[in-house]
Amino acid sequence: MTRYFIGIDNGSQSSKVTIFDERGTAVAGAGPALRPYATPRPGVVEHPDDDLWTSIGAAARRAMAAFPGDPADIAGVGLCTIRFCRALLRADGELARPVMSWMDERAGRPYEHTDPSVAYVTTSSGHLTHRMTGRLRDTAANYAGNWPLDPDTWQWSDDEHVLAEAGVPRSMLLDLVMPGEVLGTVTAAAARHTGIPEGLPVVATANDKAVEALGCGLRSPDTLLVSLGTYVAGMTVGKRHVRDADAFWTNYASEPGAYLYESEGVRRGMWTVSWYRDLLGEEAAAGARAAGLSVEDHLNGEAAKVPAGSDGLMTVLDWLAPAEAPYRKGTVLGFDGRQGRYHLYRSILEGLALTVYGAGTRMARELGTEFTGVVVSGGGSHSDLMMRIVADVFGLPARRPAVAGAAGLGAAVCAAVGLGTYGTFAEAVDAMVRPGGAFTPDGPTHALYQRMYEVYRDIPALTDPVYRASHRLFG
Repeated sequence: MTRYFIGIDNGSQSSKVTIFDERGTAVAGAGPALRPYATPRPGVVEHPDDDLWTSIGAAARRAMAAFPGDPADIAGVGLCTIRFCRALLRADGELARPVMSWMDERAGRPYEHTDPSVAYVTTSSGHLTHRMTGRLRDTAANYAGNWPLDPDTWQWSDDEHVLAEAGVPRSMLLDLVMPGEVLGTVTAAAARHTGIPEGLPVVATANDKAVEALGCGLRSPDTLLVSLGTYVAGMTVGKRHVRDADAFWTNYASEPGAYLYESEGVRRGMWTVSWYRDLLGEEAAAGARAAGLSVEDHLNGEAAKVPAGSDGLMTVLDWLAPAEAPYRKGTVLGFDGRQGRYHLYRSILEGLALTVYGAGTRMARELGTEFTGVVVSGGGSHSDLMMRIVADVFGLPARRPAVAGAAGLGAAVCAAVGLGTYGTFAEAVDAMVRPGGAFTPDGPTHALYQRMYEVYRDIPALTDPVYRASHRLFG
């Protein structure tokens, strides 16, 4: 009898629910978009109402309706959600207010207890675990950031000073479990909301980037994972928590005791690609219809005709300025009359690849390692043009996973381990994760990108004085 596992991937732009078999083949799935963020005042970015749970319900009902097998053969659920969110719960586990996005300034600061109705402070995964199981528990591996978690033991600190710095007393924190452990079972109410059978075990995973890495098969420190999502970054793996690194930070992996090293990244990375696509509007849509392609495939096809380097057009993607440089803006420079709309599109893709190349190179240097290959995941990995750009920028073979939706597959891997189908994470990855298409770098193009990077990396230092001055005028 084939066993199936449901992988829930609640991301920044959509909630995807996919049903995988025990060999990692997706047999059904759906991924409705989330509603736009609510931004009632500067610095506040919230998911309206209970949109995370609403979207998971919609995705799960559609996935279950499309499932060709017997629901009795579904063994369990792996739950993966967006990291760095903050959820405030009442004593009954219900939301006291909408979930704070990772872009909400309050989520990055110590908690301030101003609402007496708040009984618990948790993550998006803690909130959704309660929705799924009725239990006030959470995965330890989604508490990177400003939380009083001991990074070596993956347990709450018992140091009162550490708790005070986070602003959260122990009584307001949920009980923790490790990735691969059972959080609880699907309640009757959750079954009605999602269509997932009541009583199925719900297994803990980690944060969305770590689960994505697991679903890509990232297990070797000589491989760099380039995640092309709303947040774009480079990642690799290790067995120790590295404190006070300069070029990366240490995140919790999806396997207990393992860590994910993550480079500096680009916030609103692939979001910028979508933004530019939407700016082109009907013009791009009409061209796509005429060619019998999707808008994305049409844009990628036309941008592939643009020379590498976009005839000198360079785009720096500081859309969401870092806290240490709030004046920064995005930069497009190098217009001289040769460029058109597809040059700008390609320049955005090249800007993403060049930025992650620089960050990944700095991380490798500090870790004392050398990358021999690149795995590319996320929405951007579907583009052959983007895959070729990544291979050429890094000068390394680049491959994508065979299965779209690596975080969903990673969640299913956690469920398969936690419910005993596989004895170890390594065994589960070997059985369920397969490599997809590979792209070999072109030598002359790599040499061009190397010279281009020497110019590109200095742009922020040169534009910072301009943006400091304009920030005083326009904010």
